[in-house]
Amino acid sequence: MLKKLLPHIASLVIVLCAGFTLYYFVLNPNSPLKQTNHSYSKLATQPFFDAHLSNENGVTQNLNQYKGKIIVLNFWATWCPPCREEMPELSQLYTDYKNNNVVVVGLAVDELNLVKEFSHDTPVSYPLLVAEDEGMNLASQLGNDKDVLPYTVIINQDGVVVETYFGRINKVLLETAIRPLLPHS
Repeated sequence: MLKKLLPHIASLVIVLCAGFTLYYFVLNPNSPLKQTNHSYSKLATQPFFDAHLSNENGVTQNLNQYKGKIIVLNFWATWCPPCREEMPELSQLYTDYKNNNVVVVGLAVDELNLVKEFSHDTPVSYPLLVAEDEGMNLASQLGNDKDVLPYTVIINQDGVVVETYFGRINKVLLETAIRPLLPHS
């Protein structure tokens, strides 16, 4: 009986390995193969810094306040499951690095009342801003040519985009991106 099952098990293992390889290197938006030769020099951060957006409480914020900081800018929406899944790690990243001139900013492409309700039910440690329709325009100017959420942008202290990520991110991935930007003490 085992002799008859062995070829089927081997075939299943091969198919699973091929599927994983296909996903990891081709379909995964943060694949190592897709992280090479990026040219971020054409991405405009000035529209982000010029923007005035409401926080989750409706208080207008001048985004110019983030100039000179390392910014982890995360575009998200309340209706987006991967966006919500990554929020605890973004909160932890902000808590761990806020004393190192790093800020995490959650920019919601959503309605103010939905973000307010969400933040009441699911508090985060980092600032949340609401951009509604303007959010996807800002995301596009910062490299989101696929119009997907979540979308994360790393901006250095000089206001230059140094990395972008399509899809769900994690704390380890972001730490790898921001550590070289931190002042060496």
